[in-house]
Amino acid sequence: MRLQARFIQLPLKYDAERLAKEVLAFSEDCWLPHPQRFEGNDFLPLISANGEAANESFTGQMAPTEYLKQCPYLIDVLASFGASLGRTRLMRLSGGAEVTPHVDIHYYWRDRMRIHVPIVTQPSVTFHCGGLTVNMAPGECWIFDTFSRHRVINDAERKRIHLVCDTVGGEGFWNLAAAGRLPERETPGWAMRAFEPRGATLDQLEYESQNMPVVMTPWEIQGHIDFLFREAAQQHPQFQHVAHVASHFTHVWRALWSTYGESRAGWPRYRKAVDEFHQQIRAARASEVKLRNGSDLYATITALIVAPALRDKEEDIAGETRPDVAPVAAPNISTGGADPRFDRPIFIVNPPRSGSSLLFETLAQAPNLFTVGGESHQIVEGVRGLGIPAANFDSNCLDASHARPEIVAVLRDRFEQQLRNRDNAPPGAGRIRMLEKTPKNALRIPFLAKVFPEARFIYLYRDPRQVLSSMMEGWESGKFVMYPNLPGWTGERPWSFLLTPGWRDLNGKPLEQLVAGQWTSTMQVLLDSLDQLPADRWTPARYDALLADPNAEIARLCEAVDLEWDRTLGKELPIARHTVSKPDSDKWRGRAEEIESVLPSIAAMLERAAKAAER
Repeated sequence: MRLQARFIQLPLKYDAERLAKEVLAFSEDCWLPHPQRFEGNDFLPLISANGEAANESFTGQMAPTEYLKQCPYLIDVLASFGASLGRTRLMRLSGGAEVTPHVDIHYYWRDRMRIHVPIVTQPSVTFHCGGLTVNMAPGECWIFDTFSRHRVINDAERKRIHLVCDTVGGEGFWNLAAAGRLPERETPGWAMRAFEPRGATLDQLEYESQNMPVVMTPWEIQGHIDFLFREAAQQHPQFQHVAHVASHFTHVWRALWSTYGESRAGWPRYRKAVDEFHQQIRAARASEVKLRNGSDLYATITALIVAPALRDKEEDIAGETRPDVAPVAAPNISTGGADPRFDRPIFIVNPPRSGSSLLFETLAQAPNLFTVGGESHQIVEGVRGLGIPAANFDSNCLDASHARPEIVAVLRDRFEQQLRNRDNAPPGAGRIRMLEKTPKNALRIPFLAKVFPEARFIYLYRDPRQVLSSMMEGWESGKFVMYPNLPGWTGERPWSFLLTPGWRDLNGKPLEQLVAGQWTSTMQVLLDSLDQLPADRWTPARYDALLADPNAEIARLCEAVDLEWDRTLGKELPIARHTVSKPDSDKWRGRAEEIESVLPSIAAMLERAAKAAER
């Protein structure tokens, strides 16, 4: 929710020790991994749709989970808010972890705030929002402007735990907010008052039941339009054109509403109107118009109006309730097309431990090339519907069907917001050349090709024996744990690296068979996907060639992907940031017996992988 202040501290002080006693009584098994797989982030649900702990839906009757029923003081705290309660969770952030910078533009957040009550925290945990930074002390109560760019950093060794409640407020709540203080201002005489428990019960709490429209009313649409265009850069050349398109849509929608209201008889015409509006704002280049929070107008209109305007399709199983929007006219990925913003973005694709960090860090030195600085796990899986819960924890695979227009808009915006060049400068006007590498991208080529219609792919090949050896070392090191609490995984070690199709069949396998299965499954998806692309959309690279003659291999690759290059490299490249131990082409021989034992079973894929690298 857009607030007039970045942070507001409410005038209540809770007993943090009492809260901690209830919270720390829960076993580790009660905590769930963050739905978008943010590293170091997990949660324990207190209020959720239908009271189901694993239900992350934004829609429906909210009810207490079995966990909340065990916490009488927490119930009392929630009652003190004087608010209608939506999703409520304990949110935990590991030491050294962060909640990366983002803006909450989804419909759910338009009229909802997040109440934070720190339970376990340290002075070095900082909350950043709109240029302000605060430390929320144990037992305090805060709200903040979710429509401004915000992040959280836990620069400490211990985990941080907050009570986090989503709410539209209520009479009692707004009285509390009016008595709050702004951290950037002196407020003489202001003080928190100690909360006195009243013995509230679950049936005394008020829970949300109405949270998403079936058919958005014209008055609500008009309100969203007015809000967004106040937030937009009105001086932009495209602003008036986009404003005209939006105004026309409001008139069309109002006429339909006067005829049909929520009647299903009108849904086909509503659907046609919202899809045409979506195409028109795209054609009007609304993505070029920025809001004050840095988001683009196209992505925000898509998330706030287009997606929830009509609930005529089934709910997203990942928990975000929105209709599937009919595809917009977009450049044909089989032939390439004119992307208005992303100019032939480059994706390095390969199994884990193939040397992609070294190649990425080297290519990132090219002029006029932008990256997000590292891997994009949080950027991609932070979009609802793209994390593994949406796929029933089957794999990290994403195909073209996942690239719905509202997802495409949000994802492109998230990438753009974090891009920086070699001098740490953000992109300016005009088209952007982007470089990206994340091993999971090997399972997402059709998806990426639709999100970025001009995408080019570099297939990085490394001797599979070296890859398998490095993967085994990575699993043993514990440095690449991706899913520490993967449902259904009973292996000796927590799951490391990407989640491949058929991973459940690897339960109980020796480590060499586990990584061989992981590598083979990755290569199967990767090569099948490349086979579906035109030949000019991808090019091979060899890790051994990069080590042997960095200048020659980088020059060849830059020519292949039409990339400028203005540097001379040394005879040896520096060690990449994710290296466990110094590269050595013969290091795998220390595990020769284990590795050679699995090679016959993957012989066909070994041959196919090598052949693709010789193209």
